[in-house]
Amino acid sequence: MAMVGLFWIAEGDVYVGAKPSGLAPGVRLTPEGVVALGDRQSGVHLWEDVSALTMTDVPVKSLVRQAGVIKNLAVTMVVNLAIPMVPDRADEAPPLMTLHVTSPGAEHELSVYAAAAVGYSPTEIELSRALLARLTEGAATMTTTLTAMSEWGRTSEGETPRGAERERLLRSWAA
Repeated sequence: MAMVGLFWIAEGDVYVGAKPSGLAPGVRLTPEGVVALGDRQSGVHLWEDVSALTMTDVPVKSLVRQAGVIKNLAVTMVVNLAIPMVPDRADEAPPLMTLHVTSPGAEHELSVYAAAAVGYSPTEIELSRALLARLTEGAATMTTTLTAMSEWGRTSEGETPRGAERERLLRSWAA
């Protein structure tokens, strides 16, 4: 499993945001359409009906956000050492992002969890949004793009690549 921009690629499966587990909300991109997963959202939005995909509420990577994550980890560790019976704060949910799926006469808001603990770089956000827009340019473009993303997921080592490589992948998929 690897994170590339706003996408989580697990073997051949492509998700927007983190891959959901259990009843957690999520979105999977398949050759058939945009699949809403989790509690309180379900269904398939077929590609022929999808005219736009836009992402909002994306946490932007910043020094303040990174410091906040480190501070929370430190506080949790100190509290757990001092009072072992206190519930672990590491179970707090990551930020929620919203994928807007536009189709004729309707817009659907689907929730997904952010996969990046400290947020996403502005460049990765911009490239990911361009890639989402590219997926709605027609069946051939969507198929070619999703196939390239899935193939990379099947052949990669399963680890999230470094920033420059993530940006290179996003550029190639959005081209």
